[in-house]
Amino acid sequence: MDYIITTLGNLLGQTAFVSLTWGNYLMIIVAGIFLFLAIKKDYEPLLLVPIAFGMLLVNMCPQIMEEGGLLHYFYLLDEWGILPPLIFMGVGAMTDFGPLIANPKSFLLGAAAQFGIFAAYLMAIFMGFTDKAAAAISIIGGADGPTSIFLAGKLGQTEYLGPIAVAAYSYMSLVPIIQPPIMKLLTTEKERKIKMEQLRPVSKIEKILFPIIVTIVVVMILPPTAPLIGMLMLGNLFRESGVVKQLTETASNAMMYIVVILLGTSVGATTSAEAFLKVTTLKIVALGLIAFAFGTAAGVLFGKVMCKLSGGKINPLIGSAGVSAVPMSARVSQKVGSEADPTNFLLMHAMGPNVAGVIGTAVAAGVFMAIFGVK
Repeated sequence: MDYIITTLGNLLGQTAFVSLTWGNYLMIIVAGIFLFLAIKKDYEPLLLVPIAFGMLLVNMCPQIMEEGGLLHYFYLLDEWGILPPLIFMGVGAMTDFGPLIANPKSFLLGAAAQFGIFAAYLMAIFMGFTDKAAAAISIIGGADGPTSIFLAGKLGQTEYLGPIAVAAYSYMSLVPIIQPPIMKLLTTEKERKIKMEQLRPVSKIEKILFPIIVTIVVVMILPPTAPLIGMLMLGNLFRESGVVKQLTETASNAMMYIVVILLGTSVGATTSAEAFLKVTTLKIVALGLIAFAFGTAAGVLFGKVMCKLSGGKINPLIGSAGVSAVPMSARVSQKVGSEADPTNFLLMHAMGPNVAGVIGTAVAAGVFMAIFGVK
C-alpha cells in the first residue's frame, strides 16, 4: 500500500498542476485568445497558431525551452539570425514587385511609414530603455516580425526578444482592426473615393533587374542589411527569372512554411509567465502599438501630401500600406477604399508602398546596426 501511495505521489508531483502559477494560467488564457483569433476570426492564422501553441506549451512545461528541450533549439535559430532571412527569401519568392516598379513614387510612401520606428525609438529612450533596446523595440512599428527578431538578436537584446516578437506578430495580425480607424480619421470621404489610374505594364527585364539593382545599391550603402535584403531579393529573382521554378516553389511553399513553424513556436515559447509578465513587457507592447499607429498615420499623411501635389490623382489610403505587413496592409487599403466606393480598386496600387515598406523596415534595421557598429 505504501508503494502505491508513494508511486501516486510521485506521479502527482510530476504533473503541471503542482508547479503552475497564476501567471502560467493567465498566459494559457492568452494563448487560447490567440488561437480563437486565428481559427475563428482568421487573423493571420499561419502566424498566430504556432505562436499560441508555443505559448501554451512553455507555460505548462517550462523544460521545453531549457537547454536540451525541443523549442530551445528552435529558438537558437532565431537568436543566431537564421530564420528571419529565410522568411524574407520566401516573401520575395511570393511577392510581385511590379506595382513598385511601375510606380517608383511608392518608395516615398514606404519610407514615410518608417517614421513610426524612429518616433518609437526616441520614446523608448525617454522611458528608460538603453539605446540598443530602444532600437530593437522600435522596429515593431514596421509591423515586421522577422526584422524585429533579427535586429533584437543582432543588437544582443535577447532578453526582450519574446515580448518584441509577440508584439510585432500580434500587431501584424491585428492590422485589419488597428489601421482602419486611423485611416478614416486622417482622410475625407472624398479622398477615400479617389480612383487611381491603372499601373503601366512592367517588362520582364525590369522585374529581373530590380532585385539585382536594389541589392547592389542598398548593400553597398548599408552592408548589415545583406542578410535581409539579400534573401528578399534572391527570392524575388528566383520568381522573376523564370528558370528556377523548383527553387521558387520550394522557397515560397515548403521552406517558407517549415520556417514559419519553427519561428512561430519558438517565439511563442519565449512567453513563459516568469519572462513575460513584467512591467517592461507592457512598455514594449505599448511602444509597439504607438510605433505602428505613428507609422500608419505618417504613411497616410504623406499620401495626402502626394495627393495634393498630384492634383488629386493619388488616394492617400495607399500610404497606410507603407508598413511592411505584406499583403495584409495592402488589403486593408483596398477594403477601406471600397467601403467609400465599391467600384474603387486600390489593391495593386497599395502593393507598391507595401513592398517598399518591407525594404524600408530592413533598411531601418540596417541603419541601427550601422549606428551601433554591428556587422
